[in-house]
Amino acid sequence: MAVGDIYTLNAPSNQIMPDRKQQKFLALYEPVHDDFARFCSARAHGRMAPEDLLHETLLIAYSKMNHLRSEKAFLAFLIGISVRVMANHRKKYHREVPLDEGHVLHLLAHEKSDERADLYFLYNCLAQLPNAQQEAIILYEINGFSVKEVAAIQKASVSAVKKRLERGRKALEGMLTETSPHHPQNVSK
Repeated sequence: MAVGDIYTLNAPSNQIMPDRKQQKFLALYEPVHDDFARFCSARAHGRMAPEDLLHETLLIAYSKMNHLRSEKAFLAFLIGISVRVMANHRKKYHREVPLDEGHVLHLLAHEKSDERADLYFLYNCLAQLPNAQQEAIILYEINGFSVKEVAAIQKASVSAVKKRLERGRKALEGMLTETSPHHPQNVSK
């Protein structure tokens, strides 16, 4: 059942009306959907199915709407929940989820084939970074949060986030260079 399918029965008129909580949730979620889906896709890459992360996070967020401090922070609220979902998943399963190429290509279908391959390679490299660095890079570079906002989401100091970004970029640069064994031209077929 999708979040949009939740209804309450209005007893006096016997009409089915959308729940107010649902309407508020959807009003907050619709504007951030693309950014959040992009975050889930990058963050879950190789660890769990991105749509599983997205759906599980939405279910938890909907049930914990009363914990939301500010409507302006809804995306950060979702990201915080998704980080905990990923951590719980990692503790529970201790394994990588095999990547389904068809799924990845479906997610990236709007890109041109060269861009799709580059994005797939980038996500593979991102998945190899330590969690804190990976999350900082995704939030800052892909989702466009400021360093201060990333620090608030990660519950870390601004200097710690800057260091994570610096180390993550350096690691990615090493993985993305043509001399790297991870580069597509150097991977044995």
